[in-house]
Parts: sequence; structure tokens; C-alpha cells
Amino acid sequence: MTVTSIWVVAEPSGDSFTTTSLELLSAARGLASNVAAITWGAGASLASLAGEYGASTLYDVADLRGSLPGAPVASAIEALVAANGAPNAVFVPNSYDGRDVAGRLSARLDRPVLTNVIGFGDGAGLVSEHAVFGGSLTVAAQFTGDGPGIFVVRAKSFNAEPAGGAPAQVVAAPTGEVGATAGAVIVTSHVEERTGPKLEDASIVVSGGRGLGDAAAYEMIEEIAKLLHGAAGASRAIVDAGWVPYSHQVGQTGKTVKPLIYLACGISGATQHMVGMKGSKNIVAINKDGDAPIFQIADLGIVGDVHKVLPALIDELKARG
Repeated sequence: MTVTSIWVVAEPSGDSFTTTSLELLSAARGLASNVAAITWGAGASLASLAGEYGASTLYDVADLRGSLPGAPVASAIEALVAANGAPNAVFVPNSYDGRDVAGRLSARLDRPVLTNVIGFGDGAGLVSEHAVFGGSLTVAAQFTGDGPGIFVVRAKSFNAEPAGGAPAQVVAAPTGEVGATAGAVIVTSHVEERTGPKLEDASIVVSGGRGLGDAAAYEMIEEIAKLLHGAAGASRAIVDAGWVPYSHQVGQTGKTVKPLIYLACGISGATQHMVGMKGSKNIVAINKDGDAPIFQIADLGIVGDVHKVLPALIDELKARG
């Protein structure tokens, strides 16, 4: 099967798409000659951005009137398939809304979903690559039968690279019958409070783990991140302990990061954590246990007590201004 057409669920984020959506558009244009984006809300205003990243068509589901995206977006895609024929694949970001869209679309099209996609390999058609067993093994999979393949793709699996294309043609994508599935509405939204870059987009990430000892010591992580103009992250252990919010969690059940520098402080290196950060270009680990698994993937390892190393690092950074 020759791959000619891929549709990408492009989640809006303010006056842009989410970073993962841009990554998927970039990946799609390298795999198919015809790429379309499917979005909602401020669709028409994002036509230039969609075209810049490779989409020739932007299907606009329009204003959802407070409804959660899952049901109306899946319904609109089903209608597009019925009217225009099915693409070879639908790429969906591995986000809360993305997974909701994928699940509902699977039921509507009677097609399975391949999740946790981290890449695409060579083969007759699309061969997807999946991280399993906490990222210790990669397996390949491929759809069979008629209909589009629905792929839920992890963040940071591809690079978001603009191609400089012309603005995408905006096409209305009306929502079909959704019944009671659109009964839930968003009453209010709370934007995560932060200073500095988003964790998933930061070029420098400083993360802390159980080795910090207590919640108060996490202040050192935040201070170093601020001094380096980076973002503060955390292991699942201290998120579960209530030291920091879930929005800081890096790992399989948290956020995937791919910074230029990842500084792991007091993190032993559980497989679930390393899945979310092992793509970092440079990994620096500080841990008093010289046998900690994190040192197996670190580019620079410091065997030492974080309560001695981090204060010295803070002083040095402050001295350099």
C-alpha cells in the first residue's frame, strides 16, 4: 500500500497548535504527499500555520460551544471520511483530548487504534514503532484491512519543523449526530501557573526526585531552573508524595521532554521516568548511589549528595551572573 494521504488531529492552543500537533504535521508531510489538519475553535486563523507545517487542507470543526472535543471532532472526522473517502492514516496527539478523539473515532469507524507510537519504519505501508515494557523494547505494528489506521503518537517522537508552505485551504467540517455524548460541557478552565518556559518545550530541564529528602528541598530545583532559564521537573515518586503538582511530572505517565540539557537530581532512574527524558541531548545525573540506573544513560554523572552538590551549583551560577 502506498501512503498518499494522512490526516492530523491538530489541537489548538491559543493562537497556535500544540507542539505535539506541529510535530505530527511535520512527520506526516515526510510520509505522504497529501496532508490535512483537523482542528476546532479558531481554525480559519490557523490556516497559515497549518500550511507552513505541510498541510494543504485545514478541516475546521468550528466552535464547539463549550463541549469537550472528543465526541464532536470524532463525529466530524467520520463525516469527512464518508464524504471524501478515508485517508491512509489519522495521526492523533497522545493527550487527554487526543486519546478521547481516537477512542470515539475507533468506535465510529470500527477500526482499532495503535497507541504509544514513537516512530514509523520502512515497510509496505505505514509500519509504526511502539515503546513497550517501560521503553526497554521497541516493537513494530501495522494495520490490515480497509479503512484508515488510527495512530496515537507520543510527544517528542518527531521534530516540529516548518516547511514554508502556502496557507492551507480551510474547509468546514460540520459535526454530525452525537446524541448524549456531547452532554458534558467545560464550565471553567484553569491555566497552569508558571514562570519561564513550558516543561515540555524547555531547552533546559532540572528535575528532582526522592533523593531530595523532603518537599522543602525542591526549592533548590526551582532555583537552579530559574538561574538556567529552564523548567523544573520531577519524578513520579515526589509527585505521588504530594511535594509538587502533577504538571511537573516527567515520565511514562507524565510529560515527555527532549531538552538540550536534562539535569536529574536525586533521581535513581526508574524505567518509567527514563522513558520520558532519555531523548535529551545531554543528560547530567547527580545521585549518591553510584549504581543508580540513571548513570547508565547519563552523559555526565556526579556521585554525591544533592544537599552538598546543588547548593554549590547555585552559588556558582549566581557568581557567574
